[in-house]
Amino acid sequence: MKRLTTPAAPLSPAAHDGDTDAIVLIKAAPQVGRRHGETVCCAAVDREGRWLRLYPVRFRQLEQAKRFGRWDIVRFHWRTPRDDARPESRRVEENSIEIVGKLKEGERQKFLAPLIRTSLRREREAGRTLALLNVEVLEFSWERRSEDEISRERSDFRAITLQTDLFNTRPLIPYEPSPYVFRYRYRCDDGERQGTCQDWEIDTTFFKWCRKYGEEAALERIHCVFGEDYPRKGMLLAMGTHSLYPDTWLINGVIRFDPVAQTSLF
Repeated sequence: MKRLTTPAAPLSPAAHDGDTDAIVLIKAAPQVGRRHGETVCCAAVDREGRWLRLYPVRFRQLEQAKRFGRWDIVRFHWRTPRDDARPESRRVEENSIEIVGKLKEGERQKFLAPLIRTSLRREREAGRTLALLNVEVLEFSWERRSEDEISRERSDFRAITLQTDLFNTRPLIPYEPSPYVFRYRYRCDDGERQGTCQDWEIDTTFFKWCRKYGEEAALERIHCVFGEDYPRKGMLLAMGTHSLYPDTWLINGVIRFDPVAQTSLF
């Protein structure tokens, strides 16, 4: 794995398609949209340190061998999208996705360090729409969604599943919309901000612990890990701008990062 020391230059504007290897850092919770149906917001960094937004990835419909996770090294064919002007966006041919390796745990801190930023405003001014943000976490909280909202979202996913069953015999990964919205209030160089966390890992962990410990205990454990342990030990927020609102940054992922190791990375 090539060590990254400075931000890499963006791909040439003349590049309209290609084959790329990249390390997956972001896999947000599934969303249902009018244009692409059910998709998952995914982002990865190539071996030159360039962010890539991968879409539309219908993750639950992928073959088992193609269902990647964070730190997986994936190879895929892409082309420049016509409906997304964000420079990092790549329209992925899902059938081309191949998991070719996994970034070793001992290499992850060195890989992440050159990507870390402390200001979303500066990233936006530089024309970037994905960032790994170092923050001071001020508060981690949650709010229960209304039953009507949960029911509507459940119906949307059910409709997509029924439609998919007509054309695809592969079993889907089970998915239930989270009854809770998890939020971070944090401080960076831009000042104090807050946002909803869309990391699929948090939702998955919540349901796993609900089955094992019950809902109240699951929420306590979620708070302990993502609201106390991660901020104390070190964490980064994987941020991305909204496709329709370029000045709106969303928390797409939460990544553990040990700041003590930074001094030895270079």
